[in-house]
Amino acid sequence: MLRLRHVPVATGLLAVLVAAPDAMAAGEPGVGGCQSEWVCVDIKVPSNSGGNGGSSGSAGGTGTTPAETPAKPPPCTYLLATPQPPAGSAFWEGHDPSEGGAVYERTCGPLTSFVYGGPGGPPAVAVDPAVLAQQALDKMRLRAPEIGITPKPGGKGVVGMPVYMWTAKGPETYGPNVASASAGGITVTATAKVSKIVWQMGDGKTVTCTTAGTPYKAEYGKKPSPDCGHRYTTPSSTTSSGKFHVTATSTWTIDWTATSGPTGQLTEVRNSAVDIDVAEVQVLN
Repeated sequence: MLRLRHVPVATGLLAVLVAAPDAMAAGEPGVGGCQSEWVCVDIKVPSNSGGNGGSSGSAGGTGTTPAETPAKPPPCTYLLATPQPPAGSAFWEGHDPSEGGAVYERTCGPLTSFVYGGPGGPPAVAVDPAVLAQQALDKMRLRAPEIGITPKPGGKGVVGMPVYMWTAKGPETYGPNVASASAGGITVTATAKVSKIVWQMGDGKTVTCTTAGTPYKAEYGKKPSPDCGHRYTTPSSTTSSGKFHVTATSTWTIDWTATSGPTGQLTEVRNSAVDIDVAEVQVLN
C-alpha cells in the first residue's frame, strides 16, 4: 500500500510529487487524494509573511508563521507536476498527454489537489468579484461627516431662528471615493458616495438630508437653508446637559463593477456629533 511520508524540504515549493514504479506496477489504490501511481510527500513550508519587509527567520533557523487567521483567503497557486502521470491516469481527466496539456498541483491555503490544464496552462483561478469589491472598499478612507452647523459649537443660537447643517464635501467625507482591486484577470472598481445624512437634532427631531447641505453665510440672514435645515422651538436649557447634542450619521453607498460583468452594492455608516447652545429670546417690557 502507498503511505504518506514526511520528507524535510528546504525550498519554497509547496509540494513535491515523486514516482512510485512499484505502486504503478501493482496498481494499488491511492491514499487520500493520491492515485496508485503517486506517493504523497508532506513537506515543510517556510514562512513567507512578506508585510513590511520583515524576516521569516534567521540564518540556520526555521521560519515561523504568525498564529493568526488571515483576513482574506490566500490565492491559489499552481505547480507543474513533475514527473507527469502516465497516459490513462485519472489525473488527466480523460485527456491524453499528446493534446499538449499537463497536470498541475493546485494549492489553495491548506488544501491541495491535482487538476488538468490545457495547452494554455493551468486552469484559471475562480475569483469572486464580491471579494474583490470588499478589498477595493478596504483601500478607501470613508470618514464621518465633518459637521458644519449654525449656531457654531461654542456660540449661542436663538429659538425660532433657522439652523443650517452641512458637511465638508471631499472624497473622504462625502465622495466620490474610488478604488480598485484585481485578481485572476478580473478588476473590480468601487465608487463610494454618501447617499444621505440623518441629523438627530437633540430635541427629539430628526432631519434627513440627501445633499451635503449648504454652508451658512451672513448674507442669508434669516432665510432657511434651501436643502438641509431645522428650527428649534425650545431652548437647550430644557435638556439635562443644557445643550443640544447633535449627531450626524452618513450612509455611504458603494457601487462596484467587475470587468467580467457582475455588479453590486455595499453600504457603510459613519457618524459624528457636536453640542450646541440655543437660548430663548427674553422680551423686556
